[in-house]
Amino acid sequence: MLKIARANVVTAVHRMLESWRVPFLAVALLSGLPAPGSAQVQPQTFASFAVPAGSAPHDVAPAPDGTVWYTAQARGAVGRLDPRSGKVDWVPLGNASAPHGVIVGPDQAAWITDGGQNAIVRVDPSTLAVTRFPLPKERSNANLNTAVFDKRGHLWFTGQNGIYGELDPVSSRMRVFDAPRGRGPYGICVTPDGSLYYASLAGSYIGHIDPASGTAQVIDPPTPNQGARRIWSDSKGRVWVSEWTAGKVGMFNPATHQWREWPLPGHDPHAYAIFVDDQDIVWLSEWSANALVRFDPRTERFDVLTLPRPNSNVRQMMGRRGEVWLSASGTDHLLLYRTRAPEAGSK
Repeated sequence: MLKIARANVVTAVHRMLESWRVPFLAVALLSGLPAPGSAQVQPQTFASFAVPAGSAPHDVAPAPDGTVWYTAQARGAVGRLDPRSGKVDWVPLGNASAPHGVIVGPDQAAWITDGGQNAIVRVDPSTLAVTRFPLPKERSNANLNTAVFDKRGHLWFTGQNGIYGELDPVSSRMRVFDAPRGRGPYGICVTPDGSLYYASLAGSYIGHIDPASGTAQVIDPPTPNQGARRIWSDSKGRVWVSEWTAGKVGMFNPATHQWREWPLPGHDPHAYAIFVDDQDIVWLSEWSANALVRFDPRTERFDVLTLPRPNSNVRQMMGRRGEVWLSASGTDHLLLYRTRAPEAGSK
C-alpha cells in the first residue's frame, strides 16, 4: 500500500506540473520506488527545478552565494538559478555555441567549456558579460568537455577528440597538449595537494598531468576497457573514477599507487557522473537504473535512490555542504538531493 500511495503522489504532482505550465517551478517529489537489483534502497526527497524546454542541461555548478549555474547545451546558453526565489538568469553564449561543462572559478565567475565555439567561455557573475578564449586555430574541433582550476588559478580542460590544455586567465596564454592515446579525455579533477588527473573515456585510463611540462602519465585501472568517464578527488587525495562500460566505481590511491574497484548494484549498470562530498561519500549517476547511487567507502555499502522521472540521463553532479546537485539532461530539470538538513541561517 505504501508503494501505491507514493506512486499516486508522484503521478499527482506530475499532473499538477503539466497543468500549471510554469517554466521554472521548483517542487519536492517523493521517490521511494526501488531500483531493480539494488543493494539498499531508502525513501528520499528530491527538490526539482524545471529549466527551459529543450535546454538539455549537461553540467551543473552550485556557487558559494547559493545560486546554481548550468549549461543549456542544446540551446547554446548558460543559466543561473536562484533556488530560494526561483529567479533564473539566461545568458546566450553566441553563434554555434554548444556548452558542455561549467565550473565556478576563484573569481566567482562561471567558466564554460564550449565545444560548439571551440573556446573557453567566462560569464561575469555581476554583469553576465561573456568573454571567450578560443583554442588555437590548429586545434579546431577539440570537442571540449570539462575543466578545473589548479592552485595557481590556471584553468585546465579536456577535449574528447584527443587533447587537454591549460589557460592562464590573467595573461590569456593557452597551452594545448596531445593526449597519450588519442581520443577520449573527458572528466578532470585536482587533488588537495594540487595534482591534476583526467579520465579518458575512449582510452580507458586516467592521466596524471605534470603542470610544468604538460606531459601526462598513463595510469591503467585493473579492468581493461572500463570506460573511465568522470573523475573526482576526496579529501585524502584519493582519485575516484566512474567506469561507464564496466559499471564500476574505481579508486586510485596516489600514495600507494594501488587501485580498488567495486561493481555497482543492479543489472548491467552504467556509471556516468561522479562526485565526492565534504564527508568523503561518493555519489554516482547510474543510467541503467535511472538512479542516484551513494557509496560509503568506510562501510563499502551502496544505497540506490531512484530519480523522480524516467530517463533522467544525469551527466554530471556537483555539490556544496549538505547538497548534491544533478543535471537531468533527459528531462530538462535540475535536481537537488540534501545529504543532511540545512543549517540554521545557511544559504
